[in-house]
Amino acid sequence: MSFILALDQGTTSSRAILFDQRGEIQAIAQKEFRQIFPQPGWVEHDPNEIWATQLAVTTEAVARAGLHARDIAAIGITNQRETTIVWDRNTGQPVYNAIVWQDRRTAPMCDLLKAAGHEARVTAKTGLVLDAYFSATKVKWILENVPTARARANAGELLFGTVDAWLIWKLTGGGVHATDTTNASRTLFYDITAGAWDDELLALFDVPRSMLPEIRDSSCRFADTAGDIFAARIPISGVAGDQQAALFGQRCTAPGMVKNTYGTGCFMLMHTGDAPIRSRNKLVTTAACAAGGRAQYALEGSVFVAGAAVQWLRDGLGLIKASSDIEPLAASVNDNGGVYLVPAFAGLGSPHWDPYARGAIVGLTRGATAAHIARATLESIAYQTADVLRAMENDAHIELSELRVDGGATRNDLLMQFQADLLGVPVVRPKVYETTALGAAYLAGLGVGYWNSAADIDDQWQAERVFEPRMSRDQAAALIAEWTTAVERTKSSENS
Repeated sequence: MSFILALDQGTTSSRAILFDQRGEIQAIAQKEFRQIFPQPGWVEHDPNEIWATQLAVTTEAVARAGLHARDIAAIGITNQRETTIVWDRNTGQPVYNAIVWQDRRTAPMCDLLKAAGHEARVTAKTGLVLDAYFSATKVKWILENVPTARARANAGELLFGTVDAWLIWKLTGGGVHATDTTNASRTLFYDITAGAWDDELLALFDVPRSMLPEIRDSSCRFADTAGDIFAARIPISGVAGDQQAALFGQRCTAPGMVKNTYGTGCFMLMHTGDAPIRSRNKLVTTAACAAGGRAQYALEGSVFVAGAAVQWLRDGLGLIKASSDIEPLAASVNDNGGVYLVPAFAGLGSPHWDPYARGAIVGLTRGATAAHIARATLESIAYQTADVLRAMENDAHIELSELRVDGGATRNDLLMQFQADLLGVPVVRPKVYETTALGAAYLAGLGVGYWNSAADIDDQWQAERVFEPRMSRDQAAALIAEWTTAVERTKSSENS
C-alpha cells in the first residue's frame, strides 16, 4: 500500500502529513521556526531553517507511520504564498532572509508606483492590487539593498522563488527551478489572462527574467527528488499556494463555492470557474488550481492577522499560556463587553488595503477584563471574515448559501458559532480539517494516477459539524456597525 506525502510549509511552522487513498491522515509531524522582526513592520524567515524544518518533519512523519521512502507514491507541496526568497544559482545559498508576505517595508515603494500612475495597469494584468503584500517589490528591495545583488542578478547568477520553488529546488538538489500557476499569480509578475510572466511588469519592477522559475500546472510531474535526499526518488507532482490548495481540498471546484481558511491570516476564496472576475470592491483575482492546461480562477480576500492575534495574546501580552486557552477564557464572559480588537498589526488587507493602519483595542472601560480582550480577539477574526464576504458577494453577484471552513482555528467552537451568527449562513467544518495539506495531496495523487480522476476524490469530502446561525439579523447588523466604527479608528489619514 502506498501513500501521499503533503509538505505544508506555513508561516510559523513546517508540517508533513501522510494521507492514504481514502484521503485519511496516517501521520503528522510539525515544527515551528523563528519569526525574525528586524524593524517594526519587517518580517523575515531564514530560508535554510525553512528547509531544515521541512526535511526534519518529513522524516519524522514517515517514521511515525512506520513507512519507508519507497512507500510514498508522490509528494505534494503547499506553501505560504508571496514570501520571497532570492538565492545563488550555483551555490544554492540565499542572499538574504526570506521576506515574508506580512512584511510592510516596501509600502513606500508601492506608494511611488501608484503616484506614477502604474496601479491600474498592474491590476489589469495581474488581478492584484499594487501592495507590499505581493512578491515583486520584495524582490526589487533585495536587489537594491543587498550588496552586489543587482549585478549578480543581471549576470544571471541569482534565482527568485516563492517558498514552493525554494523547496522544489532543494528537494531536487538544485536540478529544477519551477513554480505552479497559483504561486505565480501572487507575484505581480504574472499576466493572469495570458498565463505567463509579463515582460512589461518585469521591466516596471526592474527584475531580470532569468531569475524567474518555469511555470507549470498545479497537478503534474514537476520532478523526482534527488537521490541523496530520501532513500528513494519520489515524484513531486502537486504544487499549490496554501489557499488555493485549501480550495481544492475542500472540493470547492464549481463557480460560487466558497471556503475560508483560518490560520496565521484568514483567507477566503470563491471559485469563479474558467473566467476571471475583476473586483470592484478591493478583492483580488487569482489563479485556482489548474490541471491539464485548463485555467481556473477565484476571487480572494485576505485578512493579514487572524490566528496571529491569538499568538500575540500568548507571546506579546502573556494573557494565555497556550493558544488553546483562548476559548475557555473568552467563553467565561457572555459577550465582548463593548470591547473591539482590530488586529491591524501589519496594516489592513481586504477590502481596505491600508498598509499604514495599526492595531487598536477600542471600548475599554474599568469593567473590561482579560476575558473581554480574549473574546474581542476571537471575534475580530469573524468580523474581518464578514467584511470580506460582503465584498465578495457584491463582486460575484452571488449570495452565499454556506461557508466551508478549515485551518487550526476552526476547532474553536465559540469562534465558528459566532462566525455563523454574523454571516447568517451555515458554517461547515469538514471531517478532515487539514484541507490545505489534503488539497496538495489530491493534486499530487492526480498527477501520478494515484487517484484516476476528480470524481474519485469528490465523495471523500464529509462535514464533521455544521454551525447554524442563531443570532437575529438586527443584532448581527448592530455588532457589525460597532466593529466598522472601530476599524475606521485604526486607518491612516489617507484611507480613513
